[in-house]
Amino acid sequence: MIGRPTIHLDDLRWVPGQYGVARNNRLVFDEVVEAAKAEAWLMEGVYGWLAEGVLGRTTTLVCIDLPEDECVANATARGNQGGGSEKGLKELIEWIKEYRQRENSSTSYSGHQKLFDAFVGSKIIFRNRADIVAYIECVRAMTA
Repeated sequence: MIGRPTIHLDDLRWVPGQYGVARNNRLVFDEVVEAAKAEAWLMEGVYGWLAEGVLGRTTTLVCIDLPEDECVANATARGNQGGGSEKGLKELIEWIKEYRQRENSSTSYSGHQKLFDAFVGSKIIFRNRADIVAYIECVRAMTA
């Protein structure tokens, strides 16, 4: 996609073929830390507790802060993932809707904001798709 190995945290978090069934936290954390030892990588996901393990090797922290209704529409259009269920999809949509209200969670808006504020490297927040697309095109041009 943009010339970097991509680590999807959902792929590590959930049992393969059983999206929504969590794997052991320590095992997942260790795998994420190990993946970040590569020379270059792109990591994506909403797990602040996993991000904390790799921030020391992160050169740029990108936060995508789209409106919840847009995120709900994306999840609905994507449908069930990797062996997930209709019930799991409904739970995900509720989780998305509660994102800004959740407290004391590394997967909440406030948790992500704390990570972002504390990060001392290069950081960017995108709040619309046009800016995301422009940034990706810029990165692609630099890594081609």
